[in-house]
Amino acid sequence: MIRNIIQANKTKSWLIVFFFMVFVIIAMYIISSAMGYREIALPFALLVSFLGTFFSYYYSDKIVLGMSGARPATHEEDRMLDNVVEGLCLAAGLPKPKIYVIEDSAPNAFATGRNPQNAVVCVTTGLLEKLNRSELEGVIAHELSHIKNYDTLLMTVTAVMLGTLTLLSEWFMRSLWWGGGRGRYSSRSDDRRQEGGSSSGAAIFLVIGIVFAILAPIVAQLIHLAISRRREFLADASGALLTRYPKGLADALKKLSADTEPLEAANKATAHLYIVNPLIEHGGLVNKLFSTHPPTEERIAALEKM
Repeated sequence: MIRNIIQANKTKSWLIVFFFMVFVIIAMYIISSAMGYREIALPFALLVSFLGTFFSYYYSDKIVLGMSGARPATHEEDRMLDNVVEGLCLAAGLPKPKIYVIEDSAPNAFATGRNPQNAVVCVTTGLLEKLNRSELEGVIAHELSHIKNYDTLLMTVTAVMLGTLTLLSEWFMRSLWWGGGRGRYSSRSDDRRQEGGSSSGAAIFLVIGIVFAILAPIVAQLIHLAISRRREFLADASGALLTRYPKGLADALKKLSADTEPLEAANKATAHLYIVNPLIEHGGLVNKLFSTHPPTEERIAALEKM
Protein backbone atom coordinates (compact mmCIF):
# COMPACT_ATOMS: atom_id res chain seq x y z
CA MET A 1 0.00 0.00 0.00
CA ILE A 2 2.83 2.41 0.89
CA ARG A 3 4.49 1.71 -2.47
CA ASN A 4 1.24 2.56 -4.27
CA ILE A 5 1.05 5.87 -2.38
CA ILE A 6 4.68 6.64 -3.30
CA GLN A 7 4.00 5.89 -6.98
CA ALA A 8 0.87 8.05 -6.96
CA ASN A 9 2.81 10.93 -5.37
CA LYS A 10 5.60 10.59 -7.95
CA THR A 11 3.10 10.63 -10.83
CA LYS A 12 1.33 13.72 -9.49
CA SER A 13 4.65 15.47 -8.86
CA TRP A 14 5.97 14.91 -12.37
CA LEU A 15 2.65 15.89 -13.95
CA ILE A 16 2.84 19.20 -12.09
CA VAL A 17 6.47 19.61 -13.20
CA PHE A 18 5.51 18.94 -16.84
CA PHE A 19 2.70 21.50 -16.86
CA PHE A 20 4.98 23.95 -15.04
CA MET A 21 7.62 23.63 -17.76
CA VAL A 22 5.03 24.04 -20.54
CA PHE A 23 3.54 27.11 -18.84
CA VAL A 24 6.95 28.74 -18.30
CA ILE A 25 8.00 28.15 -21.92
CA ILE A 26 4.75 29.64 -23.27
CA ALA A 27 4.89 32.62 -20.89
CA MET A 28 8.54 33.32 -21.71
CA TYR A 29 7.85 33.15 -25.45
CA ILE A 30 4.90 35.56 -25.25
CA ILE A 31 6.67 38.05 -22.98
CA SER A 32 9.96 38.04 -24.92
CA SER A 33 8.08 38.35 -28.22
CA ALA A 34 6.05 41.29 -26.91
CA MET A 35 9.32 42.95 -25.88
CA GLY A 36 10.41 42.99 -29.53
CA TYR A 37 13.91 41.63 -28.99
CA ARG A 38 13.40 38.04 -27.93
CA GLU A 39 16.71 37.03 -29.56
CA ILE A 40 18.51 38.95 -26.79
CA ALA A 41 16.02 38.88 -23.91
CA LEU A 42 15.63 35.15 -23.53
CA PRO A 43 19.35 34.20 -23.57
CA PHE A 44 20.16 37.04 -21.17
CA ALA A 45 17.42 35.99 -18.72
CA LEU A 46 18.57 32.37 -18.92
CA LEU A 47 22.20 33.36 -18.30
CA VAL A 48 21.43 35.49 -15.23
CA SER A 49 19.13 32.85 -13.72
CA PHE A 50 21.63 30.08 -14.45
CA LEU A 51 24.50 31.91 -12.78
CA GLY A 52 22.43 32.70 -9.69
CA THR A 53 21.16 29.15 -9.42
CA PHE A 54 24.63 27.67 -10.09
CA PHE A 55 26.15 29.39 -7.09
CA SER A 56 23.15 28.73 -4.83
CA TYR A 57 23.07 25.07 -5.90
CA TYR A 58 26.74 24.35 -5.25
CA TYR A 59 27.03 26.45 -2.10
CA SER A 60 23.47 26.35 -0.73
CA ASP A 61 24.40 23.90 2.05
CA LYS A 62 27.18 26.15 3.35
CA ILE A 63 24.98 29.25 3.04
CA VAL A 64 22.04 27.67 4.87
CA LEU A 65 24.19 26.16 7.61
CA GLY A 66 25.94 29.50 8.12
CA MET A 67 22.63 31.38 8.28
CA SER A 68 21.28 28.83 10.77
CA GLY A 69 24.31 28.91 13.06
CA ALA A 70 24.56 25.12 12.91
CA ARG A 71 27.46 23.15 14.38
CA PRO A 72 28.79 19.75 13.24
CA ALA A 73 27.34 16.88 15.27
CA THR A 74 29.73 14.61 17.14
CA HIS A 75 29.29 10.98 18.11
CA GLU A 76 30.12 11.81 21.73
CA GLU A 77 27.58 14.64 22.11
CA ASP A 78 24.88 13.38 19.72
CA ARG A 79 25.23 9.62 19.96
CA MET A 80 21.57 8.69 19.34
CA LEU A 81 21.29 11.04 16.34
CA ASP A 82 24.50 9.68 14.82
CA ASN A 83 23.37 6.06 15.33
CA VAL A 84 19.92 6.73 13.83
CA VAL A 85 21.34 8.44 10.74
CA GLU A 86 23.91 5.70 10.19
CA GLY A 87 21.38 2.89 10.61
CA LEU A 88 18.83 4.43 8.26
CA CYS A 89 21.49 5.19 5.65
CA LEU A 90 22.49 1.54 5.65
CA ALA A 91 18.85 0.53 5.22
CA ALA A 92 18.31 3.05 2.42
CA GLY A 93 21.59 2.30 0.65
CA LEU A 94 22.74 5.91 0.97
CA PRO A 95 26.16 7.31 1.88
CA LYS A 96 26.10 8.85 5.33
CA PRO A 97 25.48 12.60 5.05
CA LYS A 98 27.14 15.26 7.14
CA ILE A 99 25.18 15.83 10.34
CA TYR A 100 24.66 19.27 11.88
CA VAL A 101 22.83 20.53 14.95
CA ILE A 102 21.20 23.92 15.58
CA GLU A 103 21.19 25.04 19.19
CA ASP A 104 17.49 25.96 19.36
CA SER A 105 14.73 24.56 21.57
CA ALA A 106 12.14 24.64 18.74
CA PRO A 107 11.90 21.11 17.25
CA ASN A 108 12.62 20.95 13.50
CA ALA A 109 14.93 19.46 10.88
CA PHE A 110 15.96 19.83 7.25
CA ALA A 111 18.15 18.26 4.58
CA THR A 112 20.16 19.99 1.88
CA GLY A 113 22.94 19.28 -0.60
CA ARG A 114 23.03 18.81 -4.36
CA ASN A 115 23.18 14.98 -4.34
CA PRO A 116 23.49 12.01 -1.92
CA GLN A 117 27.30 12.30 -2.01
CA ASN A 118 27.17 15.96 -0.88
CA ALA A 119 24.20 15.88 1.47
CA VAL A 120 23.59 17.39 4.89
CA VAL A 121 21.01 16.54 7.54
CA CYS A 122 20.47 19.17 10.21
CA VAL A 123 18.29 18.98 13.33
CA THR A 124 17.64 21.28 16.26
CA THR A 125 18.47 20.43 19.85
CA GLY A 126 14.76 20.86 20.54
CA LEU A 127 14.01 17.97 18.19
CA LEU A 128 16.52 15.74 19.97
CA GLU A 129 15.11 16.65 23.38
CA LYS A 130 11.39 16.36 22.59
CA LEU A 131 11.20 13.26 20.35
CA ASN A 132 11.72 9.63 21.31
CA ARG A 133 13.83 7.31 19.14
CA SER A 134 11.03 6.05 16.87
CA GLU A 135 9.84 9.61 16.24
CA LEU A 136 13.40 10.76 15.54
CA GLU A 137 13.81 7.86 13.10
CA GLY A 138 10.65 8.98 11.30
CA VAL A 139 11.96 12.54 10.91
CA ILE A 140 15.43 11.43 9.77
CA ALA A 141 13.89 8.94 7.31
CA HIS A 142 11.82 11.80 5.86
CA GLU A 143 14.93 13.93 5.36
CA LEU A 144 16.93 11.05 3.88
CA SER A 145 14.04 10.47 1.45
CA HIS A 146 14.41 14.06 0.24
CA ILE A 147 18.06 13.27 -0.45
CA LYS A 148 17.37 9.92 -2.13
CA ASN A 149 14.57 11.38 -4.28
CA TYR A 150 16.85 14.23 -5.46
CA ASP A 151 14.28 16.77 -4.30
CA THR A 152 16.98 19.43 -4.01
CA LEU A 153 17.79 18.97 -7.70
CA LEU A 154 14.12 19.11 -8.71
CA MET A 155 13.44 22.25 -6.70
CA THR A 156 16.60 23.85 -8.15
CA VAL A 157 15.43 23.17 -11.71
CA THR A 158 12.00 24.64 -11.03
CA ALA A 159 13.62 27.59 -9.26
CA VAL A 160 15.68 28.26 -12.43
CA MET A 161 12.50 28.42 -14.52
CA LEU A 162 10.68 30.56 -11.98
CA GLY A 163 13.62 32.94 -11.61
CA THR A 164 14.04 33.29 -15.38
CA LEU A 165 10.35 34.01 -15.89
CA THR A 166 10.27 36.54 -13.04
CA LEU A 167 13.37 38.30 -14.37
CA LEU A 168 11.94 38.47 -17.88
CA SER A 169 8.59 39.79 -16.61
CA GLU A 170 10.26 42.52 -14.55
CA TRP A 171 12.48 43.48 -17.47
CA PHE A 172 9.46 43.77 -19.77
CA MET A 173 7.44 45.91 -17.33
CA ARG A 174 10.40 48.20 -16.66
CA SER A 175 10.97 48.66 -20.38
CA LEU A 176 7.34 49.75 -20.76
CA TRP A 177 7.56 52.05 -17.73
CA TRP A 178 10.67 53.82 -18.97
CA GLY A 179 9.44 54.06 -22.54
CA GLY A 180 11.78 51.57 -24.19
CA GLY A 181 9.04 49.05 -24.78
CA ARG A 182 6.66 51.67 -26.15
CA GLY A 183 9.37 52.86 -28.54
CA ARG A 184 9.98 49.33 -29.81
CA TYR A 185 6.24 48.72 -30.05
CA SER A 186 5.79 51.93 -32.10
CA SER A 187 8.67 50.96 -34.35
CA ARG A 188 7.20 47.54 -34.95
CA SER A 189 3.81 49.07 -35.68
CA ASP A 190 5.36 51.43 -38.25
CA ASP A 191 7.15 48.52 -39.89
CA ARG A 192 3.91 46.57 -40.05
CA ARG A 193 2.09 49.48 -41.66
CA GLN A 194 4.84 49.92 -44.21
CA GLU A 195 4.65 46.25 -45.03
CA GLY A 196 0.90 46.43 -45.30
CA GLY A 197 0.31 44.62 -42.03
CA SER A 198 -2.13 45.49 -39.28
CA SER A 199 -0.96 47.35 -36.18
CA SER A 200 -3.99 46.07 -34.27
CA GLY A 201 -2.44 42.62 -34.14
CA ALA A 202 0.73 44.03 -32.58
CA ALA A 203 -1.35 45.98 -30.05
CA ILE A 204 -3.24 42.85 -29.03
CA PHE A 205 0.03 40.95 -28.70
CA LEU A 206 1.44 43.72 -26.52
CA VAL A 207 -1.62 43.60 -24.25
CA ILE A 208 -1.30 39.82 -23.96
CA GLY A 209 2.38 40.29 -23.10
CA ILE A 210 1.51 42.76 -20.32
CA VAL A 211 -1.09 40.38 -18.86
CA PHE A 212 1.38 37.50 -18.89
CA ALA A 213 4.13 39.67 -17.40
CA ILE A 214 1.85 40.46 -14.44
CA LEU A 215 0.18 37.10 -13.89
CA ALA A 216 2.79 34.57 -15.06
CA PRO A 217 5.21 34.95 -12.10
CA ILE A 218 2.31 34.62 -9.64
CA VAL A 219 0.93 31.49 -11.33
CA ALA A 220 4.45 30.05 -11.66
CA GLN A 221 5.10 30.65 -7.95
CA LEU A 222 1.87 28.82 -7.05
CA ILE A 223 2.85 25.85 -9.24
CA HIS A 224 6.36 25.89 -7.75
CA LEU A 225 4.85 25.74 -4.25
CA ALA A 226 2.52 22.93 -5.35
CA ILE A 227 5.57 20.92 -6.45
CA SER A 228 7.18 21.57 -3.07
CA ARG A 229 4.07 20.39 -1.22
CA ARG A 230 3.83 17.20 -3.33
CA ARG A 231 7.45 16.41 -2.51
CA GLU A 232 6.67 16.65 1.21
CA PHE A 233 3.94 14.02 0.82
CA LEU A 234 6.34 11.85 -1.18
CA ALA A 235 9.08 12.17 1.46
CA ASP A 236 6.57 11.25 4.18
CA ALA A 237 5.55 8.08 2.32
CA SER A 238 9.14 7.17 1.40
CA GLY A 239 10.26 7.75 4.98
CA ALA A 240 7.46 5.52 6.28
CA LEU A 241 8.56 2.80 3.86
CA LEU A 242 12.15 3.10 5.07
CA THR A 243 11.32 2.73 8.76
CA ARG A 244 8.33 0.40 8.22
CA TYR A 245 6.67 2.40 10.99
CA PRO A 246 4.48 5.29 9.71
CA LYS A 247 3.27 6.00 13.26
CA GLY A 248 6.74 7.22 14.26
CA LEU A 249 6.69 10.08 11.73
CA ALA A 250 3.00 10.78 12.37
CA ASP A 251 3.61 11.14 16.10
CA ALA A 252 6.63 13.35 15.41
CA LEU A 253 4.56 15.64 13.17
CA LYS A 254 1.92 15.89 15.89
CA LYS A 255 4.53 17.06 18.39
CA LEU A 256 6.11 19.47 15.93
CA SER A 257 2.78 21.03 14.93
CA ALA A 258 1.71 21.36 18.56
CA ASP A 259 4.93 23.17 19.50
CA THR A 260 4.37 26.92 19.17
CA GLU A 261 7.93 27.99 19.92
CA PRO A 262 9.39 29.91 16.94
CA LEU A 263 12.63 28.77 15.37
CA GLU A 264 14.89 31.82 15.57
CA ALA A 265 17.39 30.45 13.05
CA ALA A 266 14.78 30.22 10.27
CA ASN A 267 13.65 32.88 7.82
CA LYS A 268 11.62 33.09 4.61
CA ALA A 269 14.63 32.07 2.52
CA THR A 270 15.15 28.78 4.40
CA ALA A 271 11.62 27.97 5.67
CA HIS A 272 10.84 25.64 2.76
CA LEU A 273 13.71 23.32 3.73
CA TYR A 274 12.34 22.31 7.13
CA ILE A 275 10.10 19.31 7.75
CA VAL A 276 7.39 21.65 9.08
CA ASN A 277 7.10 25.37 8.42
CA PRO A 278 9.21 27.02 11.16
CA LEU A 279 7.42 30.35 10.67
CA ILE A 280 4.08 31.16 12.26
CA GLU A 281 1.29 29.69 10.17
CA HIS A 282 -2.02 31.45 9.69
CA GLY A 283 -5.23 30.01 8.37
CA GLY A 284 -7.07 31.11 5.27
CA LEU A 285 -7.12 30.12 1.62
CA VAL A 286 -4.52 32.68 0.49
CA ASN A 287 -1.97 31.59 3.12
CA LYS A 288 -2.52 27.94 2.21
CA LEU A 289 -1.97 28.70 -1.47
CA PHE A 290 1.34 30.43 -0.76
CA SER A 291 2.52 27.94 1.88
CA THR A 292 5.68 25.93 1.21
CA HIS A 293 4.25 22.96 3.15
CA PRO A 294 0.97 21.04 2.97
CA PRO A 295 -1.22 21.26 6.09
CA THR A 296 0.35 19.10 8.80
CA GLU A 297 -3.00 17.50 9.64
CA GLU A 298 -3.27 16.22 6.05
CA ARG A 299 0.19 14.70 6.26
CA ILE A 300 -0.65 13.00 9.55
CA ALA A 301 -3.93 11.67 8.15
CA ALA A 302 -2.11 10.22 5.11
CA LEU A 303 0.48 8.51 7.36
CA GLU A 304 -2.19 7.07 9.61
CA LYS A 305 -3.87 5.43 6.60
CA MET A 306 -0.71 3.52 5.68
